[in-house]
Amino acid sequence: MVYEAIENENVPIYTYGPIIHNDEVVKDMEKNGVTVINDLDELFSHEKGVMIIRSHGISKAEYDRIKNCGFEVLNATCPFVSKIHRYVEDYSSKGYDIIIVGSPKHPEVCGIKGWADEKCHVTIINSPEDAENYMKNSTKKLCIVSQTTFNYNKFQDIVEIIAKKGYDITVLNTICNATEVRQTEARKVAQCSDVMIVIGDRHSSIRRSYLKYVKTMQNTYYIQTSDEMDYTQIRSNNNVGITAGLQPQIISLRRFQRMSEMSFEQMLEESFKTIRNGEVVEGTVIDVKPDEIFLNIGYKSDGIITRNEYTNEPNVDLTTVVKVGDKMEAKVVKLNDGEGQVILSYKRLQAEKGSKRLEEAFENQEVLKAKVTQVLAGGVCVSVDETRVFIPASLVSDTYEKDLNKFKDQEIEFIITEFDPRKRRIIGNRKVLLVEQKAKQQEELLANLHVGDVIEGTVKNVTDFGAFIDLGGVDGLLHISEMSWGRVENPKKVFTVGQTVRVFVKNINGSKIALSMKFDDENPWNGATEKFAPGNIVKGKVARMTDFGAFIELAPGVDALLHVSQISKDHVEKPSDVLKIGQEVEAKVVEFNEDDKKISLSMKALLDSEDDGADVADVNIDEVASDNE
Repeated sequence: MVYEAIENENVPIYTYGPIIHNDEVVKDMEKNGVTVINDLDELFSHEKGVMIIRSHGISKAEYDRIKNCGFEVLNATCPFVSKIHRYVEDYSSKGYDIIIVGSPKHPEVCGIKGWADEKCHVTIINSPEDAENYMKNSTKKLCIVSQTTFNYNKFQDIVEIIAKKGYDITVLNTICNATEVRQTEARKVAQCSDVMIVIGDRHSSIRRSYLKYVKTMQNTYYIQTSDEMDYTQIRSNNNVGITAGLQPQIISLRRFQRMSEMSFEQMLEESFKTIRNGEVVEGTVIDVKPDEIFLNIGYKSDGIITRNEYTNEPNVDLTTVVKVGDKMEAKVVKLNDGEGQVILSYKRLQAEKGSKRLEEAFENQEVLKAKVTQVLAGGVCVSVDETRVFIPASLVSDTYEKDLNKFKDQEIEFIITEFDPRKRRIIGNRKVLLVEQKAKQQEELLANLHVGDVIEGTVKNVTDFGAFIDLGGVDGLLHISEMSWGRVENPKKVFTVGQTVRVFVKNINGSKIALSMKFDDENPWNGATEKFAPGNIVKGKVARMTDFGAFIELAPGVDALLHVSQISKDHVEKPSDVLKIGQEVEAKVVEFNEDDKKISLSMKALLDSEDDGADVADVNIDEVASDNE
C-alpha cells in the first residue's frame, strides 16, 4: 500500500509509526519520500498529505485527530484487528466492560483499547495469573476479546478462569491463526530445504516465533538485509528455504542470489503475483469464522469470502463446511474493500461452473438431481452448483399438487427444458420423467398382469361411481358395483385416499384395468340353498322400500322381497306405513330361485302358519326391483 501511494499520490506520504518491523524496508521507504510520524503533535509541523495507518491499528481518538487535521487516511490496519475495533466499540456502547487478552504494551492492544466507550472499564490480561487476580468492580456484563497473535490455548485457559468466577461473559475468539499456519508451513519448508534463511527485523515478534519453528535445522541463517548473507556458506546447496513473515518458499540458490540484488520494492513484485477483478485464484484457508473465510492467495493482501459469497443458503455456519488448511478456488470480486482485503466469491465461480454444467445437461437431455431450496407460489427452485433452476408448478408432478411445500429440502430428478442464462431463465421439468417412468412401469405391469390375479393397491382417487386404485404405476378402476357383495351407496364413505386395498383383476382392455373386491370365496350366496330354503324362518333388516314392497337384507349381498301383500293379514296400503328402514323383521321363505338369485318372504304366512290357505302372492322380483331403481 505504501509503494502504491508513492507511485499514485502527488502529495506527501506519511506513516504513523514504522509501517513494518524491518529497518531496511523503512529506510527504503524514507528514501522514496515517506516520512515516519511517531507523535501526532508533529502533524502541525508537516504539510498536509496522506497518512498510512500501520497494520497494528490505532485508537479511535488518534484516527479522528488525523482526519481532523486535514490528512487523507489510508488504513492499512489488519482486517482482523479492524474487526476487533468494531466489536469493542459495539459492545462497550451496549454497556459491557471489556477484557482484552494480550500484551499491555503491544501497539495492537493499545489501539484496541482506544475503541472502547469512555464509560466502559477496560482491563488487559496477559496471563492466567492476571485472570486469577481479576475482580470485576461493576455489575456490567463482560466482553472478552484477544490480541490477534495471542496463543490460543493460553487464551482458552484465561477465559476458563474468568468464567469460573460466575460473571456474565461474552467471548469473541479474535485470534488470527494465519501466523500459526505460516509457521507450520515454514517448518515444512525447512524440512525440504538444504538451507533455511529467516529474514526480518531482530525486534519482530513474528520473526522470533519463526525461529522457534526452524531453529532445529543446522543450516539456518537469520538476516535482516541481503548484505548480511555470506553466499560462500550456502554455495554447495541446491534448495534454499526462505521465510519472512509471508508464505514460506523453496527457491533455487541462483534465484536467491538474483533476488539479493533487487530493491525491496522489486522483491515485493517478485514475491507477489498480480491479480485482477474477475480472475480465478486458488488459496489456502487460514481462518474460518461462522460468516467469513480468510484465504492466503499469495497476494499482498489475504482474500475474504463472506457467507453471502459462499452460498445461497441462508444462516450456514461456515465453520461446519470449511476448515483451516483447505484449498479453495474463488473469483476475485474486488481488489480492495476499503480495509485492504481482497473480496472473493466462491458462489459466483461455482455458478459459472454450474451454468456450463447445465448447458451440457440441456444439450444432452441429461437427468439431473438436486435439492429443492425454495418453494414459490408458481413452482419450486433447485440449486445446481449455486446456479438456480426454476421448475414451474405444472412441471413439478404429473398430477396436480395443491401444496408444493412437501418438496422443500427434498432431492428430485429433472431435466433442463429451457436454457437462457442471459435472461436468467433456466427451466427444469420433473413431470416428463414421471410420465416416462409410469409409462415404463405400466408396460412392465401390463405384460405380467392377468385376469384373475390378486393384487394390493393404493386408493388414489374416489368418485361417486368408483375408486381409482394405483397398482404400482398403473391405475385400475374399482367400480361401485364391484366394491362389495353388498350394496354400496357412497364410495367416499367406504374408501379414503391412501388406503391399501386387496383386489383382483376382473378384466383388461388395452391399458384399462377393471378391478373387483367381490371374491368368490366371500360370495354370500354360497350355501344359500340350505340357509334360505322355502319354509325356513329368517331374520333380516329393512334395507329399502317401494310402494310394492320392502327389500330385506338377509346378509350382505343377499336381499329378499317382502311384498306389500305379505306384510300383514290386515290390508297395508304401502310398506312405509308399518315398516322403517333398518327395522329387524322375521319372515318365512316362501320362494327360493338359486339360478336367478331371487328370494320371496312372507310375514303374513308366519302370523297364520296354521292356515294352509294363506294367500302367498306370486311376486315378480325383477319388476319390483326395476321399479325401485
